[in-house]
Amino acid sequence: MIAETTEQVKKTRDRMLAAQSHQKSYADQRRKSLEFEEGDHAFLKVTPTTRMSQLQKYTPDASHVLEHESVQLKEDLTLLVTPVRIDDMSIKRLRGKEVSLVKVAWSWAGIEKHTWELESEI
Repeated sequence: MIAETTEQVKKTRDRMLAAQSHQKSYADQRRKSLEFEEGDHAFLKVTPTTRMSQLQKYTPDASHVLEHESVQLKEDLTLLVTPVRIDDMSIKRLRGKEVSLVKVAWSWAGIEKHTWELESEI
């Protein structure tokens, strides 16, 4: 019985090594070698991804150039953000209490973003 179990363990180990080797060769065929030189531009993906690398080589294109606006910073180097309007209201029930929330549109540097805030803080 021990010899039979040992044989089964050996077969399982061999199959696992074969599967690992197969997966490695599959991944290696699809992996691209990235080489960069000084002055090259690159994209860095900042969102989670399933790709092997989060760096991609960038080919310059004049249509990709964006005009940037200057950003006004406070003395403590924080960004001045101003509420523009309230877009929605909601009441959430948490642990038997009612909490009033408002959906606020914020604006900074020409960009608008919405967040839910406590009504008591607005």
